[in-house]
Amino acid sequence: MEFKPIAHIYNDFPTKFGLPRQSGMSEHLISKIVMEKEYQTPEAFRGIGDFEYLWLIWIFEPMGKREWSPTVRPPKLGGNRRVGVFATRSPNRPNPIGLTRVKLISAAQSGSDGTVLLVSGADLMNGTAILDIKPYLPFADSAPKAACGDYNSRADERLEVSVPEEIAALFDEKQLAALREALSLDPRPGYQDDPEREYGFLYAGYDVRFRVENGALTVTDAI
Repeated sequence: MEFKPIAHIYNDFPTKFGLPRQSGMSEHLISKIVMEKEYQTPEAFRGIGDFEYLWLIWIFEPMGKREWSPTVRPPKLGGNRRVGVFATRSPNRPNPIGLTRVKLISAAQSGSDGTVLLVSGADLMNGTAILDIKPYLPFADSAPKAACGDYNSRADERLEVSVPEEIAALFDEKQLAALREALSLDPRPGYQDDPEREYGFLYAGYDVRFRVENGALTVTDAI
């Protein structure tokens, strides 16, 4: 059985660290989906504008090849308790396939790139390969009251974020909004809580550095 990418996604996150851990958690994070040549025909997208959200089926390839494990320790659940891989969203899977819901902003012709999709809320790294795109159907795909284990207790947790003016000025309005959202979700593993430790991730061409203390995150530099 062989699959080949139909598209790649492009945004301001070139590495995994810092990315929102679930789709839809950063509505200001804008990504562009560029189709491979053979799938750029406008007919393939006829009617797509009638849908507000889409499913992306993608592969974890940019995050590096990993061996699958029957149990994992999810960082956001503290990193100390092992649970079954099929009860998590961990990338350490038998088949490195991801599923993400995104909001469709536009589908428009863009010169030699053909039909390009602009979407928000993706949790994919820049350059990630996409295997398929499907419309999201709320009557079939949504179960808002469904049980979701320990993930539910952390769904609304957000940090206060402080970005000095001189650093905020390095980004445009949309980039800054997406950066604030990503930081508010606390990119650190759940088992790390050292107020003296400085963390960092690559974003929009900068190495953004930050510290967290007493539920407040402060950006210290952008190099």
